[in-house]
Amino acid sequence: LAEIQEHLPDVALLDYKLPELDGVAVTHAIVREQLPVRVLLVSAFTDSGVVYKALETGAAGFVSKEARREQIVDAVLACSRGENVVPPDVAAGLVSEIRLRKQDDTPALTPREQEILHLIAAGKSLPEIAKELYLGLTTVKTHVQHLYEKLGVSDRAAAVATAMRRRLIE
Repeated sequence: LAEIQEHLPDVALLDYKLPELDGVAVTHAIVREQLPVRVLLVSAFTDSGVVYKALETGAAGFVSKEARREQIVDAVLACSRGENVVPPDVAAGLVSEIRLRKQDDTPALTPREQEILHLIAAGKSLPEIAKELYLGLTTVKTHVQHLYEKLGVSDRAAAVATAMRRRLIE
């Protein structure tokens, strides 16, 4: 963020997940400070909730880490021209996410997040969830973090209580 504030590039290419201050937080700061910098976020996660959050925060675009080098360069150039960038393979999921969020104010949880929420409510630990779903512990932690963000909570008990109150689980 300090480098962006000092150099004011036309486009800042940021990883969605960064240590300490993540790409979404940096984007939020850029927007809050009204810096003349457009942000293009890059992530290994391309589920609709991640893309929605990136764009909602103020990013000008989003691109997958799996994108070819030319696609990333094209996205940066498009952002520098004032365009918004969402790859076609991500756009369909984003449209669905927007419609889901518009229909009602309950968070749009992915099927995997719903599955993990039910397992948390059943009292399973994260390592137990990872083993049961045949996922890596880091992957489960990422899903749990997204779940917490969508529910607006910071721990397991609050996630379960909020989910019950919103009738996401019984």
